[in-house]
Amino acid sequence: MSKLSRISALAPFQVRDYRRLWCGDLLTSWAFEMENIILGWYILVETGSVVLLALYGSLIYLGTLVSPMFGVMGDRIGHRNLLTGMRLSYACLAAVIAALGLAGNLSPIVVLCIVGVIGMIRPSDLGVRAALVSAIVPPAQLMPATSLARTTVESARITGAIAGAYLVAQLGMSHAYIAIALFYLLGALATQRVQPPPPRQILRDAAGDVMAHPSPWRDLKEGIVYVWRAPQLLACMLIAFIVNLTAYPMSNGLLPYVAREIYKIDQTGLSYLVAGFAGGGLIGSIALSVMGTRVRAGRMTVVFVLIWYVMLLAFSRMPTPATGFAVLMVAGACQTLSLVSLSVLLLRTSEERYRGRVMGVRMLAIYGLPTGLMLSGPLLASQGFVATSTLYVAFGTACVLLICWRWWRYLWPLDAKANG
Repeated sequence: MSKLSRISALAPFQVRDYRRLWCGDLLTSWAFEMENIILGWYILVETGSVVLLALYGSLIYLGTLVSPMFGVMGDRIGHRNLLTGMRLSYACLAAVIAALGLAGNLSPIVVLCIVGVIGMIRPSDLGVRAALVSAIVPPAQLMPATSLARTTVESARITGAIAGAYLVAQLGMSHAYIAIALFYLLGALATQRVQPPPPRQILRDAAGDVMAHPSPWRDLKEGIVYVWRAPQLLACMLIAFIVNLTAYPMSNGLLPYVAREIYKIDQTGLSYLVAGFAGGGLIGSIALSVMGTRVRAGRMTVVFVLIWYVMLLAFSRMPTPATGFAVLMVAGACQTLSLVSLSVLLLRTSEERYRGRVMGVRMLAIYGLPTGLMLSGPLLASQGFVATSTLYVAFGTACVLLICWRWWRYLWPLDAKANG
Protein backbone atom coordinates (compact mmCIF):
# COMPACT_ATOMS: atom_id res chain seq x y z
CA MET A 1 0.00 0.00 0.00
CA SER A 2 2.95 2.39 0.52
CA LYS A 3 3.54 2.46 -3.24
CA LEU A 4 -0.01 3.68 -3.78
CA SER A 5 0.78 6.96 -2.03
CA ARG A 6 2.94 7.88 -5.04
CA ILE A 7 0.06 7.29 -7.46
CA SER A 8 -2.68 9.82 -6.72
CA ALA A 9 -5.26 7.92 -8.76
CA LEU A 10 -4.83 4.87 -6.47
CA ALA A 11 -4.41 6.76 -3.20
CA PRO A 12 -7.87 5.78 -1.86
CA PHE A 13 -6.71 2.14 -1.73
CA GLN A 14 -4.45 3.09 1.16
CA VAL A 15 -7.63 3.21 3.26
CA ARG A 16 -8.37 -0.33 4.45
CA ASP A 17 -12.12 0.21 4.66
CA TYR A 18 -12.18 1.60 1.13
CA ARG A 19 -10.47 -1.57 -0.16
CA ARG A 20 -13.07 -3.72 1.57
CA LEU A 21 -15.96 -1.64 0.26
CA TRP A 22 -14.51 -1.67 -3.26
CA CYS A 23 -14.36 -5.48 -3.22
CA GLY A 24 -17.95 -5.68 -1.97
CA ASP A 25 -19.06 -3.25 -4.69
CA LEU A 26 -17.27 -5.26 -7.37
CA LEU A 27 -18.90 -8.55 -6.36
CA THR A 28 -22.34 -6.94 -6.15
CA SER A 29 -21.93 -5.16 -9.48
CA TRP A 30 -20.95 -8.44 -11.16
CA ALA A 31 -24.15 -10.00 -9.87
CA PHE A 32 -26.21 -7.00 -11.01
CA GLU A 33 -24.96 -7.22 -14.57
CA MET A 34 -25.25 -10.99 -14.81
CA GLU A 35 -28.83 -10.67 -13.57
CA ASN A 36 -29.66 -7.88 -16.03
CA ILE A 37 -28.44 -9.76 -19.08
CA ILE A 38 -30.09 -13.05 -18.06
CA LEU A 39 -33.50 -11.70 -17.07
CA GLY A 40 -33.78 -9.14 -19.88
CA TRP A 41 -33.11 -11.81 -22.49
CA TYR A 42 -35.40 -14.29 -20.72
CA ILE A 43 -38.34 -11.87 -20.81
CA LEU A 44 -37.78 -10.96 -24.47
CA VAL A 45 -37.39 -14.57 -25.65
CA GLU A 46 -40.24 -16.04 -23.57
CA THR A 47 -42.78 -13.32 -24.39
CA GLY A 48 -41.51 -11.72 -27.61
CA SER A 49 -42.92 -8.43 -26.32
CA VAL A 50 -40.93 -5.19 -26.36
CA VAL A 51 -43.58 -3.70 -24.06
CA LEU A 52 -42.90 -6.36 -21.41
CA LEU A 53 -39.16 -5.82 -21.90
CA ALA A 54 -39.70 -2.12 -21.20
CA LEU A 55 -41.84 -3.08 -18.18
CA TYR A 56 -39.02 -5.27 -16.88
CA GLY A 57 -36.54 -2.42 -17.28
CA SER A 58 -38.94 -0.11 -15.45
CA LEU A 59 -39.54 -2.48 -12.53
CA ILE A 60 -35.81 -2.62 -11.79
CA TYR A 61 -36.00 1.07 -10.89
CA LEU A 62 -39.33 1.01 -9.09
CA GLY A 63 -37.67 1.83 -5.77
CA THR A 64 -36.43 5.21 -6.96
CA LEU A 65 -39.64 6.61 -5.51
CA VAL A 66 -38.51 5.63 -2.01
CA SER A 67 -34.77 6.25 -2.48
CA PRO A 68 -34.85 9.43 -0.36
CA MET A 69 -36.03 7.34 2.60
CA PHE A 70 -33.04 5.03 2.12
CA GLY A 71 -30.89 8.15 2.42
CA VAL A 72 -32.68 9.02 5.67
CA MET A 73 -32.18 5.46 6.96
CA GLY A 74 -28.49 5.58 6.06
CA ASP A 75 -28.04 8.83 7.98
CA ARG A 76 -29.78 7.24 10.98
CA ILE A 77 -28.55 3.63 11.22
CA GLY A 78 -25.27 4.00 9.31
CA HIS A 79 -24.64 3.54 5.60
CA ARG A 80 -22.54 0.42 6.18
CA ASN A 81 -25.34 -1.34 8.05
CA LEU A 82 -27.96 -0.33 5.48
CA LEU A 83 -25.84 -1.40 2.51
CA THR A 84 -25.06 -4.78 4.06
CA GLY A 85 -28.75 -5.46 4.67
CA MET A 86 -29.64 -4.48 1.11
CA ARG A 87 -27.08 -6.84 -0.35
CA LEU A 88 -28.22 -9.74 1.81
CA SER A 89 -31.74 -9.18 0.46
CA TYR A 90 -30.43 -9.40 -3.12
CA ALA A 91 -28.86 -12.77 -2.28
CA CYS A 92 -32.13 -14.08 -0.85
CA LEU A 93 -34.18 -13.00 -3.89
CA ALA A 94 -31.63 -14.49 -6.30
CA ALA A 95 -31.83 -17.77 -4.35
CA VAL A 96 -35.63 -17.71 -4.76
CA ILE A 97 -35.31 -17.40 -8.56
CA ALA A 98 -32.76 -20.23 -8.63
CA ALA A 99 -35.02 -22.47 -6.53
CA LEU A 100 -38.09 -21.77 -8.67
CA GLY A 101 -36.09 -22.45 -11.83
CA LEU A 102 -34.78 -25.76 -10.52
CA ALA A 103 -38.32 -26.74 -9.53
CA GLY A 104 -39.66 -25.86 -12.97
CA ASN A 105 -42.01 -23.19 -11.66
CA LEU A 106 -40.39 -20.10 -13.19
CA SER A 107 -42.42 -18.00 -15.62
CA PRO A 108 -42.23 -14.43 -17.00
CA ILE A 109 -44.99 -13.29 -14.63
CA VAL A 110 -43.16 -14.73 -11.61
CA VAL A 111 -39.91 -13.12 -12.76
CA LEU A 112 -41.60 -9.73 -13.15
CA CYS A 113 -43.08 -9.99 -9.65
CA ILE A 114 -39.69 -10.80 -8.10
CA VAL A 115 -38.03 -8.05 -10.12
CA GLY A 116 -40.61 -5.64 -8.69
CA VAL A 117 -39.44 -6.55 -5.17
CA ILE A 118 -35.78 -6.24 -6.17
CA GLY A 119 -36.56 -2.91 -7.77
CA MET A 120 -37.80 -1.47 -4.48
CA ILE A 121 -34.31 -1.86 -2.98
CA ARG A 122 -31.67 -1.94 -5.70
CA PRO A 123 -31.89 1.64 -7.11
CA SER A 124 -30.63 3.02 -3.80
CA ASP A 125 -27.44 0.93 -3.84
CA LEU A 126 -25.33 3.44 -5.76
CA GLY A 127 -26.42 6.37 -3.62
CA VAL A 128 -25.79 4.60 -0.32
CA ARG A 129 -22.35 3.36 -1.42
CA ALA A 130 -21.42 6.90 -2.60
CA ALA A 131 -22.38 8.35 0.78
CA LEU A 132 -20.34 5.63 2.52
CA VAL A 133 -17.31 6.36 0.31
CA SER A 134 -17.47 10.05 1.24
CA ALA A 135 -17.46 9.08 4.91
CA ILE A 136 -14.40 6.78 4.84
CA VAL A 137 -11.94 8.63 2.57
CA PRO A 138 -10.30 12.05 3.10
CA PRO A 139 -12.00 14.92 1.22
CA ALA A 140 -8.97 15.42 -1.06
CA GLN A 141 -9.38 11.84 -2.33
CA LEU A 142 -13.11 12.07 -3.05
CA MET A 143 -12.82 12.38 -6.86
CA PRO A 144 -10.40 9.44 -7.35
CA ALA A 145 -12.30 7.39 -4.75
CA THR A 146 -15.65 7.98 -6.48
CA SER A 147 -14.11 7.29 -9.89
CA LEU A 148 -12.50 4.05 -8.71
CA ALA A 149 -15.80 3.01 -7.13
CA ARG A 150 -17.41 3.57 -10.52
CA THR A 151 -14.90 1.18 -12.13
CA THR A 152 -16.60 -1.66 -10.24
CA VAL A 153 -19.82 -0.87 -12.11
CA GLU A 154 -18.27 -0.46 -15.55
CA SER A 155 -15.90 -3.44 -15.31
CA ALA A 156 -18.81 -5.57 -14.14
CA ARG A 157 -20.83 -4.51 -17.17
CA ILE A 158 -18.04 -5.83 -19.36
CA THR A 159 -17.18 -9.07 -17.61
CA GLY A 160 -20.48 -9.63 -15.80
CA ALA A 161 -22.57 -9.38 -18.95
CA ILE A 162 -20.33 -11.78 -20.87
CA ALA A 163 -20.09 -14.13 -17.87
CA GLY A 164 -23.88 -14.13 -17.50
CA ALA A 165 -24.36 -15.10 -21.13
CA TYR A 166 -21.68 -17.81 -20.85
CA LEU A 167 -23.11 -19.32 -17.66
CA VAL A 168 -26.60 -19.53 -19.13
CA ALA A 169 -25.25 -21.18 -22.27
CA GLN A 170 -23.21 -23.72 -20.29
CA LEU A 171 -25.31 -24.36 -17.17
CA GLY A 172 -28.80 -23.05 -17.81
CA MET A 173 -30.57 -20.13 -16.17
CA SER A 174 -31.27 -21.80 -12.80
CA HIS A 175 -27.70 -22.87 -12.13
CA ALA A 176 -26.41 -19.49 -13.30
CA TYR A 177 -28.60 -17.92 -10.64
CA ILE A 178 -26.89 -19.94 -7.94
CA ALA A 179 -23.66 -18.18 -8.92
CA ILE A 180 -25.45 -14.81 -8.81
CA ALA A 181 -26.75 -15.48 -5.29
CA LEU A 182 -23.23 -16.42 -4.19
CA PHE A 183 -21.79 -13.19 -5.59
CA TYR A 184 -24.41 -11.17 -3.71
CA LEU A 185 -23.65 -13.01 -0.47
CA LEU A 186 -19.89 -12.46 -0.76
CA GLY A 187 -20.51 -8.79 -1.55
CA ALA A 188 -22.60 -8.41 1.60
CA LEU A 189 -19.90 -10.06 3.74
CA ALA A 190 -17.18 -7.78 2.32
CA THR A 191 -19.37 -4.72 3.00
CA GLN A 192 -20.00 -5.85 6.57
CA ARG A 193 -16.25 -5.80 7.24
CA VAL A 194 -16.10 -2.03 6.67
CA GLN A 195 -15.71 -0.22 9.98
CA PRO A 196 -18.67 2.17 10.28
CA PRO A 197 -17.98 5.91 10.65
CA PRO A 198 -18.68 7.52 14.05
CA PRO A 199 -22.41 7.56 14.87
CA ARG A 200 -24.46 10.68 14.57
CA GLN A 201 -23.95 13.05 17.48
CA ILE A 202 -26.66 12.83 20.17
CA LEU A 203 -28.64 16.04 20.44
CA ARG A 204 -29.13 17.52 23.92
CA ASP A 205 -31.10 20.50 25.13
CA ALA A 206 -29.84 23.35 27.34
CA ALA A 207 -30.38 21.25 30.50
CA GLY A 208 -28.27 18.41 29.10
CA ASP A 209 -31.19 16.06 28.51
CA VAL A 210 -31.34 14.00 25.33
CA MET A 211 -33.64 15.62 22.81
CA ALA A 212 -36.21 13.61 20.90
CA HIS A 213 -34.85 12.45 17.56
CA PRO A 214 -36.56 14.14 14.58
CA SER A 215 -38.97 11.91 12.72
CA PRO A 216 -37.81 10.29 9.45
CA TRP A 217 -40.31 12.41 7.54
CA ARG A 218 -38.82 15.56 9.02
CA ASP A 219 -35.35 14.36 8.04
CA LEU A 220 -36.60 13.73 4.51
CA LYS A 221 -38.24 17.15 4.30
CA GLU A 222 -35.03 18.81 5.50
CA GLY A 223 -33.03 17.00 2.83
CA ILE A 224 -35.41 18.03 0.02
CA VAL A 225 -35.47 21.65 1.23
CA TYR A 226 -31.67 21.61 1.45
CA VAL A 227 -31.40 20.53 -2.20
CA TRP A 228 -34.07 23.02 -3.31
CA ARG A 229 -32.23 25.94 -1.72
CA ALA A 230 -28.80 25.06 -3.18
CA PRO A 231 -28.85 26.09 -6.88
CA GLN A 232 -25.98 23.85 -7.98
CA LEU A 233 -27.62 20.82 -6.32
CA LEU A 234 -31.03 21.54 -7.83
CA ALA A 235 -29.56 21.99 -11.32
CA CYS A 236 -27.68 18.68 -11.04
CA MET A 237 -30.79 16.83 -9.87
CA LEU A 238 -32.71 18.10 -12.90
CA ILE A 239 -29.90 17.09 -15.28
CA ALA A 240 -29.78 13.64 -13.67
CA PHE A 241 -33.54 13.22 -14.18
CA ILE A 242 -33.39 14.29 -17.83
CA VAL A 243 -30.53 11.93 -18.78
CA ASN A 244 -32.30 9.04 -17.06
CA LEU A 245 -35.50 9.91 -18.92
CA THR A 246 -33.98 10.30 -22.39
CA ALA A 247 -30.39 8.94 -22.57
CA TYR A 248 -30.27 5.78 -20.48
CA PRO A 249 -33.21 4.04 -22.20
CA MET A 250 -31.34 4.21 -25.52
CA SER A 251 -27.98 3.04 -24.18
CA ASN A 252 -29.12 0.61 -21.50
CA GLY A 253 -32.67 -0.70 -21.16
CA LEU A 254 -33.42 -1.10 -24.87
CA LEU A 255 -30.20 -2.82 -25.93
CA PRO A 256 -31.90 -6.27 -25.98
CA TYR A 257 -34.38 -4.84 -28.52
CA VAL A 258 -31.55 -3.35 -30.62
CA ALA A 259 -29.63 -6.64 -30.54
CA ARG A 260 -32.52 -8.85 -31.56
CA GLU A 261 -34.63 -6.63 -33.82
CA ILE A 262 -32.08 -4.27 -35.41
CA TYR A 263 -28.80 -6.23 -35.53
CA LYS A 264 -30.34 -9.74 -35.54
CA ILE A 265 -27.80 -11.09 -33.03
CA ASP A 266 -28.17 -13.45 -30.07
CA GLN A 267 -27.62 -13.11 -26.31
CA THR A 268 -23.84 -13.29 -26.69
CA GLY A 269 -23.93 -10.44 -29.21
CA LEU A 270 -26.04 -8.44 -26.78
CA SER A 271 -23.45 -8.99 -24.06
CA TYR A 272 -20.78 -7.49 -26.36
CA LEU A 273 -22.90 -4.37 -26.94
CA VAL A 274 -23.32 -4.00 -23.17
CA ALA A 275 -19.58 -4.55 -22.76
CA GLY A 276 -18.85 -1.82 -25.33
CA PHE A 277 -20.83 0.80 -23.44
CA ALA A 278 -19.30 -0.34 -20.16
CA GLY A 279 -15.78 -0.40 -21.61
CA GLY A 280 -16.08 3.25 -22.51
CA GLY A 281 -17.38 3.93 -19.02
CA LEU A 282 -14.38 2.16 -17.51
CA ILE A 283 -12.01 4.32 -19.56
CA GLY A 284 -13.85 7.41 -18.35
CA SER A 285 -13.62 6.29 -14.72
CA ILE A 286 -9.87 5.72 -14.97
CA ALA A 287 -9.40 9.12 -16.62
CA LEU A 288 -11.30 10.86 -13.80
CA SER A 289 -9.34 9.03 -11.11
CA VAL A 290 -6.09 10.23 -12.70
CA MET A 291 -7.33 13.82 -13.05
CA GLY A 292 -8.40 13.92 -9.39
CA THR A 293 -8.95 17.37 -7.92
CA ARG A 294 -8.20 19.07 -11.27
CA VAL A 295 -11.68 18.15 -12.49
CA ARG A 296 -14.09 21.09 -12.82
CA ALA A 297 -17.16 19.06 -11.95
CA GLY A 298 -19.80 21.57 -13.10
CA ARG A 299 -18.27 22.07 -16.54
CA MET A 300 -17.49 18.36 -17.00
CA THR A 301 -21.09 17.43 -16.25
CA VAL A 302 -22.56 19.81 -18.81
CA VAL A 303 -20.09 19.22 -21.65
CA PHE A 304 -20.08 15.44 -21.54
CA VAL A 305 -23.84 15.08 -21.14
CA LEU A 306 -24.22 16.97 -24.43
CA ILE A 307 -21.58 14.84 -26.18
CA TRP A 308 -23.33 11.73 -24.83
CA TYR A 309 -26.50 12.79 -26.66
CA VAL A 310 -24.56 13.28 -29.91
CA MET A 311 -23.17 9.74 -29.60
CA LEU A 312 -26.63 8.28 -28.99
CA LEU A 313 -27.93 10.00 -32.11
CA ALA A 314 -25.05 8.45 -34.05
CA PHE A 315 -25.64 5.01 -32.48
CA SER A 316 -29.25 4.92 -33.67
CA ARG A 317 -27.95 5.16 -37.25
CA MET A 318 -25.13 2.60 -37.08
CA PRO A 319 -25.77 -0.20 -39.60
CA THR A 320 -23.73 -3.01 -38.03
CA PRO A 321 -23.01 -4.36 -34.53
CA ALA A 322 -19.30 -3.49 -34.93
CA THR A 323 -19.94 0.19 -35.63
CA GLY A 324 -22.62 0.27 -32.94
CA PHE A 325 -20.10 -1.18 -30.48
CA ALA A 326 -17.57 1.56 -31.30
CA VAL A 327 -20.06 4.39 -30.86
CA LEU A 328 -21.38 2.85 -27.64
CA MET A 329 -17.83 2.90 -26.22
CA VAL A 330 -17.60 6.66 -26.75
CA ALA A 331 -21.09 7.13 -25.34
CA GLY A 332 -20.13 5.08 -22.27
CA ALA A 333 -17.06 7.23 -21.64
CA CYS A 334 -19.18 10.40 -21.87
CA GLN A 335 -21.75 8.90 -19.50
CA THR A 336 -19.13 8.28 -16.82
CA LEU A 337 -17.29 11.57 -17.30
CA SER A 338 -20.57 13.45 -16.84
CA LEU A 339 -22.35 11.50 -14.11
CA VAL A 340 -19.35 10.75 -11.88
CA SER A 341 -18.53 14.45 -12.02
CA LEU A 342 -22.14 15.16 -11.09
CA SER A 343 -21.98 12.80 -8.08
CA VAL A 344 -18.73 14.33 -6.86
CA LEU A 345 -20.25 17.80 -7.23
CA LEU A 346 -23.17 16.75 -5.04
CA LEU A 347 -20.91 15.25 -2.36
CA ARG A 348 -18.36 18.06 -2.37
CA THR A 349 -20.89 20.86 -2.06
CA SER A 350 -23.17 19.18 0.51
CA GLU A 351 -22.78 19.36 4.26
CA GLU A 352 -21.71 16.01 5.71
CA ARG A 353 -24.88 15.53 7.76
CA TYR A 354 -27.02 15.89 4.63
CA ARG A 355 -25.02 13.68 2.26
CA GLY A 356 -27.13 10.57 2.70
CA ARG A 357 -30.32 12.49 2.03
CA VAL A 358 -28.82 14.38 -0.90
CA MET A 359 -27.77 11.11 -2.54
CA GLY A 360 -31.21 9.69 -1.77
CA VAL A 361 -32.80 12.57 -3.68
CA ARG A 362 -30.23 11.95 -6.45
CA MET A 363 -31.45 8.36 -6.70
CA LEU A 364 -35.01 9.69 -6.99
CA ALA A 365 -33.93 11.22 -10.30
CA ILE A 366 -33.41 7.67 -11.63
CA TYR A 367 -37.21 7.41 -11.81
CA GLY A 368 -36.81 9.12 -15.16
CA LEU A 369 -35.41 5.83 -16.53
CA PRO A 370 -38.49 3.62 -16.00
CA THR A 371 -40.66 6.49 -17.23
CA GLY A 372 -38.55 6.79 -20.38
CA LEU A 373 -38.60 3.03 -20.92
CA MET A 374 -42.38 2.80 -20.59
CA LEU A 375 -42.88 5.68 -23.03
CA SER A 376 -40.44 4.10 -25.48
CA GLY A 377 -42.43 0.85 -25.80
CA PRO A 378 -45.36 2.27 -27.80
CA LEU A 379 -43.05 4.65 -29.70
CA LEU A 380 -40.80 1.79 -30.83
CA ALA A 381 -43.79 -0.24 -31.96
CA SER A 382 -45.22 2.61 -34.03
CA GLN A 383 -42.24 4.75 -35.09
CA GLY A 384 -39.19 2.49 -34.95
CA PHE A 385 -35.86 2.83 -33.18
CA VAL A 386 -34.32 5.65 -35.25
CA ALA A 387 -37.30 8.00 -34.89
CA THR A 388 -37.67 7.22 -31.17
CA SER A 389 -33.97 7.84 -30.53
CA THR A 390 -34.05 11.13 -32.43
CA LEU A 391 -37.04 12.32 -30.42
CA TYR A 392 -35.41 11.40 -27.11
CA VAL A 393 -32.07 13.02 -28.01
CA ALA A 394 -33.70 16.23 -29.22
CA PHE A 395 -35.85 16.57 -26.12
CA GLY A 396 -33.01 15.72 -23.73
CA THR A 397 -30.57 18.13 -25.35
CA ALA A 398 -33.09 20.97 -25.27
CA CYS A 399 -33.82 20.37 -21.58
CA VAL A 400 -30.13 20.26 -20.59
CA LEU A 401 -29.41 23.48 -22.50
CA LEU A 402 -32.37 25.14 -20.77
CA ILE A 403 -31.09 24.04 -17.34
CA CYS A 404 -27.62 25.35 -18.18
CA TRP A 405 -29.07 28.70 -19.28
CA ARG A 406 -31.14 29.01 -16.10
CA TRP A 407 -28.33 28.08 -13.65
CA TRP A 408 -25.34 29.17 -15.73
CA ARG A 409 -23.57 31.13 -12.99
CA TYR A 410 -23.76 28.17 -10.61
CA LEU A 411 -22.42 25.56 -13.05
CA TRP A 412 -19.99 27.15 -15.52
CA PRO A 413 -17.74 29.92 -14.06
CA LEU A 414 -14.41 28.66 -12.72
CA ASP A 415 -15.06 30.39 -9.39
CA ALA A 416 -18.49 28.77 -9.01
CA LYS A 417 -18.95 26.37 -6.10
CA ALA A 418 -19.62 23.53 -8.55
CA ASN A 419 -16.11 23.90 -10.01
CA GLY A 420 -14.24 24.30 -6.74
